[in-house]
Amino acid sequence: MPGTDPEELLAGLDPEQREVATALRGPVAVIAGAGTGKTRAITHRIAYGVATGVYRPTSVLAVTFTTRAAGELRGRLQQLGAHGVQARTFHSAALRQLQYFWPRAYGSDVPSVLDNRMSLVAESAGRLRVRVDTARLRDLVSEIGWAKVSNVRPEDYARLAEQHHRSVATIEPDMVARIFTGYEEAKRDRGRIDFEDILLCTAALISDHPDVAEQVRRTYRHLVVDEYQDVSPLQEALLTLWRGDSQEICVVGDPAQTIHSFAGAQPSFLTGFPRRFSDATVVKLVRDYRSTPQVVGCANAVMSVAGASSLKLVAQRPDGPQVSFVESSDEASEASGVAEWVEAQHAAGVEYRDLAVLYRINAQSPPLEQALAERGIPYLVRSGERFYERPEVRQTLVTLRTQLRAAESEGGSALDQFKALLGALGWTEKSPESAGAVRERWESLAALLSVAEDLAAARTAAGLPLTLAEVSAELDRRAEAQHVPVAQGVTVSTLHSAKGLEWEGVALLGVHEGTLPFVLATTPEEVTEERRLLYVGMTRAMSLLRVSWSRTRNGGGNVRKPSRFLDPVLPASYKGSAANGVGSSSAARKGRGRGAVLSVHCRSCGKGLNDAAERKLGRHTDCPSTFDEVTLDLLREWRRQEAASASLPAYCVFTDATLVAIAEARPRSDLDLFRVQGIGKLKVDKYGEQVLSVLAAGEERASAAS
Repeated sequence: MPGTDPEELLAGLDPEQREVATALRGPVAVIAGAGTGKTRAITHRIAYGVATGVYRPTSVLAVTFTTRAAGELRGRLQQLGAHGVQARTFHSAALRQLQYFWPRAYGSDVPSVLDNRMSLVAESAGRLRVRVDTARLRDLVSEIGWAKVSNVRPEDYARLAEQHHRSVATIEPDMVARIFTGYEEAKRDRGRIDFEDILLCTAALISDHPDVAEQVRRTYRHLVVDEYQDVSPLQEALLTLWRGDSQEICVVGDPAQTIHSFAGAQPSFLTGFPRRFSDATVVKLVRDYRSTPQVVGCANAVMSVAGASSLKLVAQRPDGPQVSFVESSDEASEASGVAEWVEAQHAAGVEYRDLAVLYRINAQSPPLEQALAERGIPYLVRSGERFYERPEVRQTLVTLRTQLRAAESEGGSALDQFKALLGALGWTEKSPESAGAVRERWESLAALLSVAEDLAAARTAAGLPLTLAEVSAELDRRAEAQHVPVAQGVTVSTLHSAKGLEWEGVALLGVHEGTLPFVLATTPEEVTEERRLLYVGMTRAMSLLRVSWSRTRNGGGNVRKPSRFLDPVLPASYKGSAANGVGSSSAARKGRGRGAVLSVHCRSCGKGLNDAAERKLGRHTDCPSTFDEVTLDLLREWRRQEAASASLPAYCVFTDATLVAIAEARPRSDLDLFRVQGIGKLKVDKYGEQVLSVLAAGEERASAAS
């Protein structure tokens, strides 16, 4: 562990990291590629500033986006001897200031923060007689959140939403604005604030009270901002208020890893930093210590198109295996191939916890999970939910604390005692075969057990016994730092949820047109973000990278193309192999023949249908529909974008009746799509793959809402 000698702090840094560490006066911008040691560079910069006396520890505020990242910063700074430095999330830092200054400025306590915004948004929509299901309600909450972090007021929303290509399915922008207004009024009536208001209120407090601004700026003289490519306009405004006229700011980020623009992130704040600060020191970290030259070369090539990235990574690790590209006949075969690859890597000595399978949307997960389960491969589905906020995790930590003495008095090893405690909460030696809530609960408990097992192994190696109190203390420490434990299982995750993580081996699933880029990504900016998403997935791999796609969904229908993003790296044997025509055309024609007969019985009540319109729909017009509203909304939004891009009326793509028929039939292949009345071969050829991808997204969102 380095001491207080400044030169000792610099000893292990590469030239660029050392340049960052010694650039103690701002403004400084660090463009840090994936795996280049950005956290190491900025923590050594802070520690070096403290060790040389340039910084007082308490005058430094380092902000980032997640509690886990803030905890990692604090831990590293303490190891480097920089005690007293504040490392927090944006919201944590702002809330602390709000709680301190608000009573002095307004003579009352800070309004309490809403735990859940959905009820008030639903209330506002209800007052305006807008019917919203759970999925649409979530979309409204997200859209209001985007508006607030983008400094878009309710009265300006309708105008600016069009400029930013924002929409909420089936709800006009003017109505979204009215719901937004009603939500803000409902909060004020109840004396509450929401998550974004923490930043808004802090910004207003500093802006409106010069004495508060002066004290904040006197306290925090040096700002460090991690993941700066993800800042929103509201966060940038708050940073400016914190800074005032000072130039003492260091920002760190990677434009190539901007994958949250939909939530308000604007990488232009990072890329435009040298223009705003003409005397800024700009350092680029390009030495990749995470991945092999093969993985790095593949990721660089994917981002080699004009405007995609300003960095070209340089691998520092020895050579590893070549990146493998695999085409399968259908999704089931692709999933089976991935499972076989996982099995082979494990047999070669790679632990399951060091492997991950990543995909674009959650709808791609079920075939993979089935393939892993059939081979008895343990896996863990990673979601966006904070691990330590899961009910079973909170229950375990509380139970462990309250039963500590009783459990230790019963005798037996600490590991056996902890297993018994977990067993009472639902953990079993064998993982459940089913998916869903039961498996997610088991995965959480298994992850906690892995911490105890690692502690037991370390104590045994040191010749010391493990106590249950040590297990409890370690779990509490990890919870404080948001250090999520990794159980012995393959990680199964979306690409978005995998950002910031790394594994020895990564398999990327479903990398074909229509899924990556996703079918609803239509603007150049959206497609570029999809490319960055693939780049993020590739750079999670340390040495083993497998990229796969399937020619069809289930063996028939349109033949898929590998993602256009793979063009620079795809082996010649795969280029041009995917045709645009409909596969198995004779079978499709046979299926069309069978499906050409109009329905004669209502799918809802079973009684006879009255006219051609009802027979085409497959039910009486006054019988309950059998389609999912979320799916129909997504189909309508896709049709709108498709029609706009081709300068056609929407009905020229598909009529409303045909969209309803598609939503009710829920086709899973081109053959199924042929059987839907109103769809011919030309439409299947042109739109089939896109429609099936939208339907898969609809199933995912409907499942998430249930």
